[in-house]
Amino acid sequence: MRGSEYYVPGEATSDLRPAIVQDDETGEVLMLAYMNDEALRLTRATGKAHYWSRSRGKLWKKGERSGHEQLVKEIFIDCDEDTILLKVEQIGGACHRGYRSCFYRTIDGTVVGEKVFDPEEAYGKEQGD
Repeated sequence: MRGSEYYVPGEATSDLRPAIVQDDETGEVLMLAYMNDEALRLTRATGKAHYWSRSRGKLWKKGERSGHEQLVKEIFIDCDEDTILLKVEQIGGACHRGYRSCFYRTIDGTVVGEKVFDPEEAYGKEQGD
């Protein structure tokens, strides 16, 4: 995993930063999540994506329940150091609703994405990873 030697966590702000997640090979945008300094540190240390769940109020590793991990190939930080871009190899689907990408429908609700797994099989009745 290549990362920025320039960016040091905590120097810009310790708040949550949006993290755009993109397929390393195709460029497809898979999801948007949030990272704090600890999530970024764990991601860099393990090569697997970690995020901060705003709804659950805790740190989580993508795929910890479903097995649909994100293997991080490269990490970028934007010019203001307030947004992260992860280029990943996605194992299984990125979306907790069973789609490859969280961006699986148009603004009008037309489904255009590929469903790649059954959420109930992956998570049971309680969805989310």
